[in-house]
Amino acid sequence: MSILAKYNKAMEDKDEVAMNEILHDDYKFTMHSSGKILTKSDVIAWAMSDDINREKVRVIYENDDIGIEHSFVTFNDGNKQAVMAVIKYKDGQVIEFETGATVIPA
Repeated sequence: MSILAKYNKAMEDKDEVAMNEILHDDYKFTMHSSGKILTKSDVIAWAMSDDINREKVRVIYENDDIGIEHSFVTFNDGNKQAVMAVIKYKDGQVIEFETGATVIPA
C-alpha cells in the first residue's frame, strides 16, 4: 500500500495509531489559504475530530518522494472547499503537507 493510501485510510478510519506512524516527527501542514502551519500533534487531533469530511479523494500522482491529491472537504461550520494537496515524503513517512483550497459557495 502506498504512503498516500495509508494516510487516506488512517484519515477515513480516524486511526490515531496509524496517523502517528505515517506522519514524520518533523511533520508540518501548511494551509496556504490562511497561512497557518500545523504540527503533527495539531493535525492528528484535528483528524480525530468530526470536523473533517473528505469526499471524492483522488490521487493524481505519487512516487517515493511526493504525492498529489484532490478532494472535496466539508467542515462542521458548513464551509466546503475543493482542496489540492502536495504531500512530501521522507524516510517512508509524510513530512510536509501543503494545501491550496477553493471555497465552494453554498
